[in-house]
Amino acid sequence: MLITIEGIDGSGKSSLLEGLKSELSDLDVVYTREPGSTWIGEQVRRGIAENIDPVAEALLFCADHAAHLGEVIKPSLKENRIIISDRYTDSRFAYQAVTLKKILPEPMQWLKDVHEGWTIKPDRTFLLVLPVEEALARLKKDREKPEHFECGNVLREVLNNYLEIVEKDPERFILIDALKNREEIIKFVADCIRQMPDKQKGKR
Repeated sequence: MLITIEGIDGSGKSSLLEGLKSELSDLDVVYTREPGSTWIGEQVRRGIAENIDPVAEALLFCADHAAHLGEVIKPSLKENRIIISDRYTDSRFAYQAVTLKKILPEPMQWLKDVHEGWTIKPDRTFLLVLPVEEALARLKKDREKPEHFECGNVLREVLNNYLEIVEKDPERFILIDALKNREEIIKFVADCIRQMPDKQKGKR
């Protein structure tokens, strides 16, 4: 079973993931993230820091995703394990569709076409929805130097892209008010995961 956690920067994804490690400690869960679970993820981080060409950046993200699938996701699914990933393909569609907007005529579709035929769709995605102004306030406290994604105009477009993705695939998503108490969010998501049908495990 593949579960993903999504949301704009500052929405509390990493905090939620850490909380789930404690709340679901009795389950056999693989916790992972994109980018960062493979050596290519390190190059993605470097590319972001150096503000490389947006197309090159997007393709680095795709390469990291391919390695992530091969090294973490697919082997874990074969073992019928629960996988929870901090970011996945939806992040790419939401974020890179913004950075590629002035370069490609239909960046969202281009990104989806690049992934067509080889990626794996999540069974469930939890989308943390947070007002951009609150996200920026949180980021200001936590970041010494913000990444180029972490500005108001970009995050507003990213949030809109997320909501557009939800509209096209509503059954997969559970939207969460990220203004709620952290512990309340963690408990809610953990309960949702426990209630997911066992038949979804090992269905691939």
